[in-house]
Amino acid sequence: MRLALIAPLVAPIREPNCGGAQSFLADLATGLANRGHEVDVFAAAQSEIDGANVVDVGVDASTLQGFLYRADASPHIDPAPFTAAYARVFDALGERSYDVVHNHAFDAPAIRGATDIAAPVIHTLHLPPKGAVVHALRVASKAPRPPLIATVSPTQADAWRPFLDIDMVLRPGVNTDRIPWSATPGSGVIFAGRFSPEKGALDAIAIARRAGVSLELYGDGYDDAYAQRVLEAADGQPNVRVHPAVPRETLWRALAGAAAVLCPVHWDEPFGLVAAEAQSCGTPVVAYRRGGLQDIVIDGVTGFLIEPDDVDAAAAGLGHVTEIDRNRCRTHAEKHLDLEAVLDAHERAYRAILTPALAKSHA
Repeated sequence: MRLALIAPLVAPIREPNCGGAQSFLADLATGLANRGHEVDVFAAAQSEIDGANVVDVGVDASTLQGFLYRADASPHIDPAPFTAAYARVFDALGERSYDVVHNHAFDAPAIRGATDIAAPVIHTLHLPPKGAVVHALRVASKAPRPPLIATVSPTQADAWRPFLDIDMVLRPGVNTDRIPWSATPGSGVIFAGRFSPEKGALDAIAIARRAGVSLELYGDGYDDAYAQRVLEAADGQPNVRVHPAVPRETLWRALAGAAAVLCPVHWDEPFGLVAAEAQSCGTPVVAYRRGGLQDIVIDGVTGFLIEPDDVDAAAAGLGHVTEIDRNRCRTHAEKHLDLEAVLDAHERAYRAILTPALAKSHA
């Protein structure tokens, strides 16, 4: 099949990626290309994906930083530059012919721009419901050739269903063959994720301090004010170290060498790629019971799911991670979170949208 994947334009797709959605999109493109599909990824300038063709649409992601997703607020800025950026994507896409167009961008302009595409379209929703995107999807669903709409976890699908019909779950996955793992518990705990309120880096510091364990934080200053608070909270604490984001191969080695990974999120995490990677490394996850983390972490088996915002309970959970069988973490990742099964699911979805009897109305 000839496949077009549309990436979010707020960051280039390259290591270290801005977020889990970008990392997964790179793996999806490479995996589909390795299976013999012709894959073009429409992305911001300076994007690099092994094995897949990146179509540089001439958008400098640094000019769109005001449109970075904020869980607690919407940017009050002129949307025209964002709309113009996605117009470049669809102008370039219109010059080519595809069997399926699969949009992974988080943004209303991407939803609206896809309505005029001749090829069948799938939108994968990587974020919780938000007004402008909900409206754009409702309009698109009433078009003569409506798209298929997917979420990245069953829990996220439940969050979206009050607003519109969800056709399927197309979850991300991890390439367990590439990820090193250890059956022996390491020392210290890790937080990995962007430094923004919804990811909970400040909670990770508080939890580690309460548990009396060392903490390594990996992330970038996605939210400058919050990142400064993280640095201030870590300052003067010898057992807390803050690192910039690192390529995944480096992060995986760190995860495999840790006793546990913390995911104390302050939002309904759509999926939780770091938690999936941690389990692939054999490392238990201690997470707040929110969003898609409930779908990928088995409480008491591959980690502990804690009631949201309960720092004391999370610290207590860290005290019990030695009771988790790291072999079961790895096995769970291999059986239920591996990329190959995810690629199978995507190929089934593409075939379905190309088959009128199985698609909505793509005649």
